[in-house]
Amino acid sequence: MKYIRQFSIILLLSFLGELIHYLIPLPIPASVYGLVLMLTALCSGVLKVHQVKETSKFLIDIMPVMFIPAGAGLLTSWEVLRPVAVPVIAITCITTVLVMAASGLTAQSVIRFGRRKKK
Repeated sequence: MKYIRQFSIILLLSFLGELIHYLIPLPIPASVYGLVLMLTALCSGVLKVHQVKETSKFLIDIMPVMFIPAGAGLLTSWEVLRPVAVPVIAITCITTVLVMAASGLTAQSVIRFGRRKKK
């Protein structure tokens, strides 16, 4: 029952994100609205981590399985993708490194800020 309640909370926030996306005509994906709602609820204390923790961990654990259909779709579209494969692979590699560097620097900044705040 706990998992159903936690999953329902996550689905509710995702649905609210879809609703906001429908009401606000901005080029922002509905999932981003849902994530912002989740972050806001967690930071404000309206939602506690323990209320969604187990289901969130489960969803993160099965995330790689969710990429299988997308990978299969790429394989069936190989003839269309072949002419642009090299630029796409290069862009993917470069942006992956940039995102990793930005994430690492951001994490270090947050950790330093937390240490300064404690002192």
